[in-house]
Parts: sequence; structure tokens; C-alpha cells
Amino acid sequence: MAENIYDEIEIEDMTYDATIGIYHYPCPCGDRFEIALADLRDKEDIAVCPSCSLMIRVIFEVDDLPQPDHEKPAALETTTSTTTTVATAT
Repeated sequence: MAENIYDEIEIEDMTYDATIGIYHYPCPCGDRFEIALADLRDKEDIAVCPSCSLMIRVIFEVDDLPQPDHEKPAALETTTSTTTTVATAT
């Protein structure tokens, strides 16, 4: 199937919604092209507009994408200490 690509867009020109993990870019029809971060990680590079037939190719490097939460460096672990109080009879 031949792809009809409307344009090629650098990922830096797109808006990232971290809450839902989607990159957006304005479409001429008034809606937005969308592509999921997971699709980008799978090396998919075509963002589609849900309202029309237009598609764009996203130019990006997989290594430059935001890291998933489980791959982010762990925060320093907080250790808790237990203090034992010994009562002595006098």
C-alpha cells in the first residue's frame, strides 16, 4: 500500500502530552496528527489525523525519546532505622 505523506515533521516541532503518551501536531483540517510514544519506540514514524486522511512522517531518533517510567533512574532509596529503647529498673 502506498503512503500519501502530507509532510515530514521533526519531533521537536511536535507537542508531547506525557499524561497519555502521545505526540501531537496541527493538521490543516483543524484537528491534530497523533502518534503514540510506544509506536515511536517501535520505530513507527507515521502520525495520522483522526479526522481526515492526511499523514505525516515524524523525523526522530529512538534514543532521544522520553524514557518510560520503569527505565528512569531510581531515586535514592530511603532507609529507615528502628530504634530500640531499653528500660532499666533502678
